[in-house]
Amino acid sequence: MTTPALKTITLNAARSKLFPEGSIRHGYAFVAPLTAEGRIDLEAWKAHRSECFVHRFWGDEPEQRGLLVHRAGGRGGSTWRFEVGVGPMLDEEEDGFRFSDHVFVKDEYVSIREEDGDLITFRVASVK
Repeated sequence: MTTPALKTITLNAARSKLFPEGSIRHGYAFVAPLTAEGRIDLEAWKAHRSECFVHRFWGDEPEQRGLLVHRAGGRGGSTWRFEVGVGPMLDEEEDGFRFSDHVFVKDEYVSIREEDGDLITFRVASVK
């Protein structure tokens, strides 16, 4: 069995009430091991978690960097989450909505629940 390759996935804000035309200036780029189908591979993530970085870009706000983390259990089962912040502080947690169920391939849609509770939809812009 081969280990899934680490990929850089870029998510851009999809068309919504908040972003009527979508936005390439609002989104995330993150590193994760993906299966051949494009799902995040939990076992490979465990072996490479220190390499699974996330970068949040949000218009004119300061860049936030952090990590892709997995939380087992809880209401609704396990959760993939971005823990991001400015500088050395990782002070925000943003949950990937059903990330375990999604495939990360170009032009698919995923949602992220931001720390304030807003659920925002993103389009997978690229997987490299």
